[in-house]
Amino acid sequence: MSSNLLHHLYTGRDPDEKAFEFLGGTARTVGSMRHRIGQMAQALRSLGIEKDDRVSFKLEKSEEVLILAHACLQLGAILHPLNTAYTDTEISHLVDDASPKLFVCHSADSDRFARLLQTRIVPLDPGLLGHLGALAAQAEPLLPLRDVMPGDTAAILYTSGTTGRPKGACITHGNLVHSALELAKIWRLSKADRLLHALPLYHAHGLLTAVNSLLVAGGSIVFLPKFEAADVLAALPGSTVVMGVPTHYARLCKEEQLAGRCRTLRLAISGSAPCPHEVSEQFFALSGLRIIERYGATETAIVTAIPAGVTDRTGWVGWPLPGVDVRVLQTDGQRFSRSAIGSLETRGPNVFAGYWRQPDTDALTGDGWFVTGDIAEIDETGCVKLLGRCRDLIITGGLNVYPKEVEDALDALLPGAESAVFGVPHPDFGEAVVAAVVWEGVLADVEPAMLRRLRQTLAAYKVPKRLISVAHIPRNRMSKVLKNDLRQAYRDLFTKQLN
Repeated sequence: MSSNLLHHLYTGRDPDEKAFEFLGGTARTVGSMRHRIGQMAQALRSLGIEKDDRVSFKLEKSEEVLILAHACLQLGAILHPLNTAYTDTEISHLVDDASPKLFVCHSADSDRFARLLQTRIVPLDPGLLGHLGALAAQAEPLLPLRDVMPGDTAAILYTSGTTGRPKGACITHGNLVHSALELAKIWRLSKADRLLHALPLYHAHGLLTAVNSLLVAGGSIVFLPKFEAADVLAALPGSTVVMGVPTHYARLCKEEQLAGRCRTLRLAISGSAPCPHEVSEQFFALSGLRIIERYGATETAIVTAIPAGVTDRTGWVGWPLPGVDVRVLQTDGQRFSRSAIGSLETRGPNVFAGYWRQPDTDALTGDGWFVTGDIAEIDETGCVKLLGRCRDLIITGGLNVYPKEVEDALDALLPGAESAVFGVPHPDFGEAVVAAVVWEGVLADVEPAMLRRLRQTLAAYKVPKRLISVAHIPRNRMSKVLKNDLRQAYRDLFTKQLN
């Protein structure tokens, strides 16, 4: 069997089966998609694209993005998707590092990028317009798939860069095939499933995890241009699976029509960031369906997942996929794979091939495990719960505080609230626990009672020394909380009085 991911996505399927539908566009069958992907592959080859060449692209979500990405896979070329929110400066840095043979963008942006970047610029617009679209529309489809090894790079995904200069993670065909096949089994996906897709196509969640797991199972996908609660509600009837980030589910919970729109839905899957307990409970109360979570990282594809049918693991991100191992490193230097809390490490066919052009980067432990940077609890069954990022661990008076535990306790006491717990410098304790809270009520009126109630469920050292009312919690576009922004904003909360 071919190691090329594209083989697993389309080969063996009935050409007349429905594969995709972009809302408002033409439904595409498996056969028509393979034809169009083959045309795009031929167009790319006419531009000199070969195996291992990088193809960078900054494109708004459309059918053409998927065709381009899958054509790159067919040729064994390496995808390099770029966040559509990136500034020209950010794009310049990333493209300079990736050194692509081709940079694909919309026609309206091509002149600007031609002045900015030292690489060939090719326009592609919806409807197979632009130079690349025209080449593809006129091409005879290329049929053979390029032979690749499981360890060959399929995509370069850059880390978020919140702790330094972004690094390009080399994600292999083997990483992606393993995650897709195993998730399809764990979630019992089949040709009867229809995924409602409102995620961006520049991110691994939307471009790889969601698309790949449905296609390998023989299912179909309906794409929305972006997440808008009203559009999602309108498209939910007839869908069996929805994948989103916690913010999506929080917004859906505010829609009165949600309860009547979920009758055909059997899976609501959340990823990219931990889903707050309060959001999970609200969604269940309205829809009758439990949100299930999965966990992955830029460098590891998918590590763990909650299986379909499991309803008693709210707040957990599941068990390792088959072939994947997890363990935690405790602060005392000991490592355990059960009944422990610490820094999460993983190994297996999910782990990337290394960082692009940084062969000496110490990405793995001496015995070959990848250090995720997440704090996790692994229970006696091997199920994993995320407790925060290692850099977000708060050490107050020499004692460890895991933010997620405090956030869950706060959210349980303030219905409808959203919280983010972080540490700031403190003259006596080293760090103090602080919580930023979004709540419709007047926080100052309830703060004393809140803190008293928290002390009934949390050890005193875990209870926030201050609750700060904020209008919103800062997040990036994939719903991850930007706690460094909060730490910087309130770093003088307890020390300014000493100056």
